[in-house]
Amino acid sequence: MSTFVGKQFPDVTVKAIDEMGDAFQINVLQQAIDNKKKVVLFWYPKDFTFVCPTEIHAFQEAAAEFAKRNTIVIGASCDTAEVHFAWLNTAKDNGGIEGVKFPIIADSTRNLAMELGILDYDMFDEDSVGDNVPYRATYLLDETGMVFHESINHFPVGRNVQEYIRLIDAFTHVQQHGEVCPANWEEGKDAMNATRNGVADYLSKH
Repeated sequence: MSTFVGKQFPDVTVKAIDEMGDAFQINVLQQAIDNKKKVVLFWYPKDFTFVCPTEIHAFQEAAAEFAKRNTIVIGASCDTAEVHFAWLNTAKDNGGIEGVKFPIIADSTRNLAMELGILDYDMFDEDSVGDNVPYRATYLLDETGMVFHESINHFPVGRNVQEYIRLIDAFTHVQQHGEVCPANWEEGKDAMNATRNGVADYLSKH
């Protein structure tokens, strides 16, 4: 698997489903470019599982914060649109994701997941591809479709949605001010110039 950081996200069109259960075609790269928005794309292993709904609801709860940052949220797994629809119609207190508003990719062909290299399968056994599921992979795209962050969690470990908001804030600061963001940077804290004097000045104050 190679990194996509600093490169454009793959130009691949896949099936997705919206909150009403309508299936449609979506291209994540074009979502960024055509809408002039950042994109957070998060993959989860499988519908009707355990950690996955907690993450999906966490992204939904943060939807307004992403929207304020001109950012589109898209979920993704390799389940079919029909299975997504069933889960969207299952109440939250019964383990479902009812109330989720953002689109969810149904990459049942695994074309995009294979392009990204995020499937849990034996890379030397082509017959195993259709039996396996994606890791908890997350991609942040800028308005040109360039990936400025990617991360992958193993199945048991859920994500911290606030960290993606922090990363979007940091990258936006870089875009707007030309400064770089040091360790543990948060909105409102000092950034620095990417020079020897800049880091010396920053470290002398912190």
